[in-house]
Amino acid sequence: MNRLPLLAVLAALPFMLQTPMSFAKGTGYVFVSSENDHIVTVLDGKTFAKVKDIKTAKRPRHLQFNPDKTLLYAACGDGESIDIIDVAKLEVTDQIEDIDDPEAFDLSPDNKNLYISLEDEGALGIIDLASKKMTKTVEVGEEPEGVLANPDGKTVYVTSEVANMVHVVDPSADEPKANIVVGTRPRRLALTPDGKELWVTSELDASVSIIDVATNTVKEKLSFAPEGFRKEDITPVGLVMTKDGKTAFVTIGRANRVAVVDVVGRKVETYILVGNRAWNAALNKDESLLFVANGLSDDVSIIDVPARKVLKSVPVGRVPYMVVVDD
Repeated sequence: MNRLPLLAVLAALPFMLQTPMSFAKGTGYVFVSSENDHIVTVLDGKTFAKVKDIKTAKRPRHLQFNPDKTLLYAACGDGESIDIIDVAKLEVTDQIEDIDDPEAFDLSPDNKNLYISLEDEGALGIIDLASKKMTKTVEVGEEPEGVLANPDGKTVYVTSEVANMVHVVDPSADEPKANIVVGTRPRRLALTPDGKELWVTSELDASVSIIDVATNTVKEKLSFAPEGFRKEDITPVGLVMTKDGKTAFVTIGRANRVAVVDVVGRKVETYILVGNRAWNAALNKDESLLFVANGLSDDVSIIDVPARKVLKSVPVGRVPYMVVVDD
């Protein structure tokens, strides 16, 4: 019997046993940024128990994973940095420094650039992730906030809170190619899965503007009016859409609710009561759970999506801003 093949298999066995780990699914952890405690709280995605508080620079807000979810970027406004968290180690291992009051950003589809709103400069900043340097700025309206990179790699959308516009930016150009007027104080954005519509929340207009991507025009507006609330108390900010594009969940801020929206029918199906000042939200991978960061009750509401009800509220750091799920 030739023993060489057997020996080769035995020699390769440790590698074979380790290989599946490199393709392992996500940790299942839920990450929540805390503006006032300067931490990112990590929750177990099944038990919802706290796993760890990760110390960051001051005032972490927007959170976003890199494509393979090995890294989590945290925009730390008062720390003037983007902290980079190693998801396996659950600690900050790197930092992009000297960014004035960073808040919202998105990564380019090729993961080479980070697009960030520069509020004081009224500009979109482009950071090269390899060098961690700002390579370019594009002037937009005053107080830019939300940022969304189109998967086509040719367009970045930026909301301007003061100008009440969405700016359509070609990252290779020096100025926006279109400026779209929307409701008062636009905040966050989401593309429908087919890429044909851009949905934009307007915090002080109690509405979502629906933009035709092909023409860069507002085609419809969807307003929110839960019973018993004045319009000024209905402040939509966060927006997340299901993978099939049929349902959108919109956090409506001081109204302490999440609006469940029929995307195709253009109507609100129901409002779900959550914590105080529902701000940003995230779905888990199978879209069975929706996690909502409540900025003024210092907790996360966990919603059973099929049942349309809150399962549990979990305390996190003070003034939670963003929630993301690693699964």
